[in-house]
Amino acid sequence: MIEIVSILVILFSTFLTAFLSSIFGMLGGLILMGVLVFIMPVSNAMVLHGLIQLTSNGYRAWLNKKDINWIIIFTIVVGNIIALTAFLWITFVPEKTTVYLVLGLLPFIAFILPEKLSLDVTKKPIGILAGIVVVASNLLSGTGGPLLDIFFQKVKMTRHQVVATKAVAQSLGHISKVIYFGFFASTLNDVWPDFWVISLAVIASVIGTTIGKKILDVIDDKKFFLWTRYILLSIGAFFISYALYLLS
Repeated sequence: MIEIVSILVILFSTFLTAFLSSIFGMLGGLILMGVLVFIMPVSNAMVLHGLIQLTSNGYRAWLNKKDINWIIIFTIVVGNIIALTAFLWITFVPEKTTVYLVLGLLPFIAFILPEKLSLDVTKKPIGILAGIVVVASNLLSGTGGPLLDIFFQKVKMTRHQVVATKAVAQSLGHISKVIYFGFFASTLNDVWPDFWVISLAVIASVIGTTIGKKILDVIDDKKFFLWTRYILLSIGAFFISYALYLLS
């Protein structure tokens, strides 16, 4: 009974977070990681989260494919390779408290960076840095969306271009996470979820992403950036509070 309830929670969370990510280009992965780490061991959560988010982000990228900036993606890939190579030398699995704390801190780190720090992802060195950051953040907390968003705040792009390009960048981050936790970092033999669970989660993710795309098409750019900030900070505060509770 408990397993069935857990699966239903995972599927509902997958749908809801894919819906949110399809609108804001992130946010959903942050919430979903928090739910999965609560239900299962960190390594299992990382692999399942990576597969679900890869589907969600990949499909979102496909829906907005005409708006993807491939030059930015190329520089991000270079950073991804650098970060993944470095982490393969470390090979560790963070504790649940660490994951929640990092999840909570990510939005605030993004918020308190000074305005004069112009991290424009369209500049090649900054794009490489973004690629390093998104993989490092994914391997530490399971998600890189909030920090990746820092690199898109200064760009001259529409909300569709931001969502599309970030979807590809986040997909690459989740691929790195699945490779790392699925094949290298974990000592567990059962970190890979059942095929039917993944299949149902993929369906839920596609449905949520499709519905969210319709909302993205009708909101304006000003509301898009404003809502993203406030929702992220609220969720960040919740995760920090829960991490402190676990520590106590």
